[in-house]
Amino acid sequence: MLLDVKGRAPKTGYTRAQFGQAWFDTDRNGCDTRNDILRRDLQEREMANACKVLAGTLAPDPFTGASIRFGEGSTQVDIDHVVALSDAWQKGAASWPGEKRLAFANDPLNLLAVDSSANRAKSDGDTATWLPPYKPFRCSYVARQVAVKGKYGLWVTSAERDAMTRVLATCPTMATPGPGSAPTVAVAPEAAGQPAPAPAPEPAPAQPEPTGSSVYYANCTAARAAGAAPIMRGEPGYASRLDRDGDGVACE
Repeated sequence: MLLDVKGRAPKTGYTRAQFGQAWFDTDRNGCDTRNDILRRDLQEREMANACKVLAGTLAPDPFTGASIRFGEGSTQVDIDHVVALSDAWQKGAASWPGEKRLAFANDPLNLLAVDSSANRAKSDGDTATWLPPYKPFRCSYVARQVAVKGKYGLWVTSAERDAMTRVLATCPTMATPGPGSAPTVAVAPEAAGQPAPAPAPEPAPAQPEPTGSSVYYANCTAARAAGAAPIMRGEPGYASRLDRDGDGVACE
């Protein structure tokens, strides 16, 4: 998926109210967005009616890997904007009409039920400044950020692009999630009663894109979907991580 690379714009003028009514029923199904996400992400649900979730279990929580019991009045589960509203504001959303910001803030693709403490630690961080403590979810998390930013035409900073590249290089077959999809959380081997493998070495820092290029492909699947493959060294979008045999031709 192609994302533009630019600098972060000022946060001037940002407020939560710029994204409209919280948990607005944008899909007109009669249920607010918060309860839509709780129904999607929680197991063992107890319902007050067709919409309202009274209780359930988040197992596992995608940010921490823990199992969390949610109940009415509980403060242990938040609904996270995977791409934070403030981050979106600084990377394109400030110029959007109100209707697009409302849709973005309530899009199930950009929403996950998560541990509240981890969510508050994240704040409005992007991939360059925050990743889930639970490492088996990091690829899925970054792929979802790529999908959201691609869908809405938001850009990334160069530091964010490099951080995304480092994470996705560890899972080259990871596909971006589709609209409304639930989170995919890998189970750590030790949780399944198996010995954990030796830790993999940290991936080498991604090679920078050619100077002046704002073309970025998360993987070769994205490059082919954009009709750009194969990509020669020096062409927009070329990156050494896509050139597995080092012959100067990526995504052959």
